[in-house]
Amino acid sequence: MCGIAGFDGKGNYGIGELMIQSIRYRGPDFQAVYFQENICLAHARLSIIDLDKRSNQPFFNARKNLAIVFNGEIYNYIEVKKELSKTKRFNFSTTSDTEVLLYAYEEYGVECLQKIYGMFSFAIYNFDSKELFIVKDRMGKKPLYYSECTDNTFVFASELKAILKHPSVKKELNIEAINQYLTFDYVPTPNSINSNIFKLEPAHYLIVRNGKIIKKKNYWKHNFSSDKCITFNQALEKFDHLLNNATNIRLMGDVPLGVFLSGGLDSSTVAYYAQKNSLLQIKTFSIGFEDKSYDEQEYALQVAKHLGTDHHLEILTASKTIDLIEEIFPLMDEPFADASIIPTYYLSQFTKQYVTVALGGDGSDELLGGYPTFLSDKFKFLFQYLPERYINFFLLLATILPGSDKNISFDFKLKQFLRGFKSSKNHIHQLWLGSFLPHEKEVLFNKKIYSGLIDKAGLNLIDRHFANEIESDFKKITNYYYLTYLLDDILVKVDRASMYNSLEVRSPFLDVHLVDFLNTLPMNFKMKGFEAKYILKKLMEGKLPHNVIYRQKKGFGIPLSNWIRKDLKSIIHQTLITKDDLFNPIYIEKILNEHYSKKHNHRKLIWNLYVLKKYMHNNKY
Repeated sequence: MCGIAGFDGKGNYGIGELMIQSIRYRGPDFQAVYFQENICLAHARLSIIDLDKRSNQPFFNARKNLAIVFNGEIYNYIEVKKELSKTKRFNFSTTSDTEVLLYAYEEYGVECLQKIYGMFSFAIYNFDSKELFIVKDRMGKKPLYYSECTDNTFVFASELKAILKHPSVKKELNIEAINQYLTFDYVPTPNSINSNIFKLEPAHYLIVRNGKIIKKKNYWKHNFSSDKCITFNQALEKFDHLLNNATNIRLMGDVPLGVFLSGGLDSSTVAYYAQKNSLLQIKTFSIGFEDKSYDEQEYALQVAKHLGTDHHLEILTASKTIDLIEEIFPLMDEPFADASIIPTYYLSQFTKQYVTVALGGDGSDELLGGYPTFLSDKFKFLFQYLPERYINFFLLLATILPGSDKNISFDFKLKQFLRGFKSSKNHIHQLWLGSFLPHEKEVLFNKKIYSGLIDKAGLNLIDRHFANEIESDFKKITNYYYLTYLLDDILVKVDRASMYNSLEVRSPFLDVHLVDFLNTLPMNFKMKGFEAKYILKKLMEGKLPHNVIYRQKKGFGIPLSNWIRKDLKSIIHQTLITKDDLFNPIYIEKILNEHYSKKHNHRKLIWNLYVLKKYMHNNKY
């Protein structure tokens, strides 16, 4: 796992050095910059495979007409290397996947993308054609930002902050992106918080010549065609085989390795397959909380004991969270309102003390309909047939129920369920997941700012994602989660929290073969009645404790609601009452007072605004 940066166009060696040094935490083992004429390639290396310095980057082929900077892992590089060796055209000088990737491009060109799978973003420069080839992996695991400047300069990097080190890139706040952020809790791809910088979409590549993008193409799409002949038992057997292989291949490396273990089904499943495929005792790591409604340490300890892992635990307190906010927020180059980045960062920080690579359970909920919103979709279908007087009763109940501080409390679930209930079916999942509703943003924004917004509701992106030919609503929703919540929330959270601590995280559930397989399964294999992740639960029966498999999902959050009223009140209140040109201070004061008095639980709205205003202050907007 590494950091990459570079440009094609105006600039010099010193600019490349500034760019890569700004993200050196992504690769503390070695940093290097190549600059010649108009081309710059920079790399910060976190050594995982082939620790020898011969694998340092930028890496050149034997003919010196190709050079690569690469972030990530190619999981099938050994197989690709064997295939390339048969041509007898390549003399491999390292045991790294970087060299295999570069020679695969030399042999197959763009078609090399059909040969490889893994998590990656990379850039290859061809000195003969004078073209830059920029690629992002299929699921979008590894970040890639870019900017096409007006002076015929193209700039790219793993993180936005590195791109802003180039003087050709203008620093300009994207008001439309802020509007989207208030809805989504993050700035969705392809936009960024900067009007002149974009995120490359998953499974896309760019070809750049003379500082201009001459081609952009999607090289892979999810396969949602249904396998109508497969039986449930056949699906179970294949699921077991693919998940076992996906976990085993992610154990590769020349450095210590462990597993994030929350005590939930997903991470416990990964820990099971990791220990099954390891000759050594696997190290597992988890975070606990003093608030029992958020704490899962007893389940993590139970799983660790059941599997025989070497388990490590840390407790996250409110006072420690305040310290972590001051560590994390200056590093964040886009506003990101998923508060679970804080425990994920803390987990990564103490995990790094023992290992360099960790496996996690990310992706399972999106693949298998595991979020409560998937169940809510079923309730919504029933709810819409209720007489109007009953619907009005529930709406009234949602307004008078006092806010509870417990994790996923009844009042929180009811209020979230009723949010945007009368909106279109395409929008309702995001309104369940997100923060500000369209009518709330109308009173939140300064009137002049709001009147100038192009997409006032901030929901146009959703309609574009649903405009496809996928056959069922369930699969359309699954695809939507892949392209939004998984991509720009879960994967960003894990990448940033881990890489800020120079830790690599791998996700077996996001193996492309496993994803393709699970996408073809019937919905009732994944959701049996109101039993979410049914096939995974059946798979793990007899492998994990029964109470771990079938307990209620908690999610990886922090006791934010209570902390906003107490421990975090001072730092949040001071930030939010500071006047600015964007927002209506009267409305902000209203939601703060309603939360303090427990009239309503506004933790999502308050945290969303706090993160944004803190970000704007740190970045001098």
